Amino acid sequence: MTRPVPRRAALKAMGSVVLLLGSADIAFGASIVAVRVWPAADYTRITIESDAPLAQKHFVAENPSRLVIDIDGLELSPALRELVGKVRADDPFIAGVRAGQNQPRVVRMVIDLKQPTAPQLFTLAPVAAYQHRLVFDLYPTQERDPLLALIRDKQSAEQQAAKTVQDALGEFIGQMDRLPGANPAPPLAQASSPTLPPIAAAPLPPPMQQTPAPLPPSVQSKIDRLIVVAIDPGHGGEDPGASGPSGLHEKDVVLQVALQLRDRINALPNMRAMLTRDSDFFVPLHERVRKAQRVQADLFVSIHADAFITPQARGASVFALSQGGATSAAARWMANRENAADAVGGVNIKSKDAAVLRAMLDMSTTAQIRDSLKLGGEVLGQIGRVGKLHKGSVEQAGFAVLKAPDIPSILVETAFISNPDEEAKLRDPAYQTQVVHALAIGIQRYFAKNPPLARSRQL
Repeated sequence: MTRPVPRRAALKAMGSVVLLLGSADIAFGASIVAVRVWPAADYTRITIESDAPLAQKHFVAENPSRLVIDIDGLELSPALRELVGKVRADDPFIAGVRAGQNQPRVVRMVIDLKQPTAPQLFTLAPVAAYQHRLVFDLYPTQERDPLLALIRDKQSAEQQAAKTVQDALGEFIGQMDRLPGANPAPPLAQASSPTLPPIAAAPLPPPMQQTPAPLPPSVQSKIDRLIVVAIDPGHGGEDPGASGPSGLHEKDVVLQVALQLRDRINALPNMRAMLTRDSDFFVPLHERVRKAQRVQADLFVSIHADAFITPQARGASVFALSQGGATSAAARWMANRENAADAVGGVNIKSKDAAVLRAMLDMSTTAQIRDSLKLGGEVLGQIGRVGKLHKGSVEQAGFAVLKAPDIPSILVETAFISNPDEEAKLRDPAYQTQVVHALAIGIQRYFAKNPPLARSRQL
């Protein structure tokens, strides 16, 4: 017969169990670690980081449009109230955020929307420096046509350039009229009249060093249409990438390089650059490739500034995709590290579209890899003029971001941010300009030797 346990002994045993559990395991709710907002034209992300998992229910209400979210097991705290002040006035999706204690242990958040959205809400398990994350991604219900946006942007730039030339011409004629003894010039509309003295053209700037020679007419006719280069600044948003000894984040420096490279390419005739991100927000690996495919990109260049396990590693590298094994242990290590970006940045693994696209991108082709190696060779040759190379040949590994089956794709490691000397170089605007110059020349040299075929959708 079992002897009854005294009440005091039972309570003491229960207390021991409670002490063994930890604050996150007791049903007292979670504590907020941080709240973050990442606005972008593509989508806005809100992240609530906590020391224990959070559960939520949500619905979309109309008139006015708003997203209502009930978070269980949570008390309204100062950290959560900070979210209200983190919404920027120029956020394309969020007009404002309200939060209140709807029920005991239930916080209600109301996100006032500026436009119809297709929200995705999901949770992320602890990874890297992050604890539990509850993520709200607000996407537009109607995705814009990025190729059409590129064409309109190019037309707008050309119109602005023409206006600038016209204004400069008008100012020049006005200065001529004001010279002592000068005859009044006819109106600008009659500038082609024989009575107007010819205006000397402004001297052209010296040709850019290492610029390829003009192409033969037979070749030029093949590329006489808009050439699109997809530029992919690695990491972003929740994913800072690697960090240097003094705290420089990879995501920040590669964005600076990418923005400069975009401007450099956009200044070239018949060329336009598309950025997979133009500000600080996270883009999943498969979405980076999808963006390049949507604009029917002729090239894909992913820009990084990675780290290695030792601070002594130094030098720039260029990588292409490999259908087999990596060309070196370092290349395999780099690929594994870059492929883990989705886990850190936060991908909704329940998204069916993402899973389908990832399967499609595994169909890489031999022709794509061959062209990628050609592109990589041209870029590596130019970067070698800027500074030290980590390895003198294009390496290969299974980088997920290089798996577009129809687009030559390379990944460029501009330097090792984990090396103190190279971190200082990456921070230097002069070095960034040199890297941009090398990338642009390498891209031009590739197209000079490998003219792109006509697009199925003519521009």
